[in-house]
Amino acid sequence: MNNRPLSWRSPKTGVKASPIHGRGLFAVENIAAGEVVAVKGGYIYDGAQWAAARERLDASEIQIGEDLFMAPADVAEWEGAMLFTNHSCEPNIAIEGQIVFVAMRDIAAGEELVHDWATTDDSDYEIECRCGTPSCRGVITGQDWRRPELQARYAGWFCWHVQRRIDAA
Repeated sequence: MNNRPLSWRSPKTGVKASPIHGRGLFAVENIAAGEVVAVKGGYIYDGAQWAAARERLDASEIQIGEDLFMAPADVAEWEGAMLFTNHSCEPNIAIEGQIVFVAMRDIAAGEELVHDWATTDDSDYEIECRCGTPSCRGVITGQDWRRPELQARYAGWFCWHVQRRIDAA
């Protein structure tokens, strides 16, 4: 393994303490709508491999297919694999495809870069939302993509594997 980061974050971004949770990704310069802000990197795991690795790699994955996940290979790569994009019910970035995150609108320097996990997650969890926005759902789940109002709101912003599930429904 090398010591290059697995994921890429725009030089217009920086990681610092977040009022939402732990550390977050922030704009350190203005970012234009449509600009790429981060690209998730890592190694490919099938569902069984990821289930075995999940506890030691602390939710560092992104799901990229029905039974495919991308994550670091070991704890030493964890920091370089993380994007630090927290959830918000009023996101300013979204995924295009499976691993590329772009600005949904113009973003001012100082703003935290957040995405709605409903656009990327298809799993079994339920957690209290701490985004603090006026439209906060209070609780977010790994199945929020099923909500018709979110499907309408984020049309065109869902990752590939979630969009396929929406289209099949």
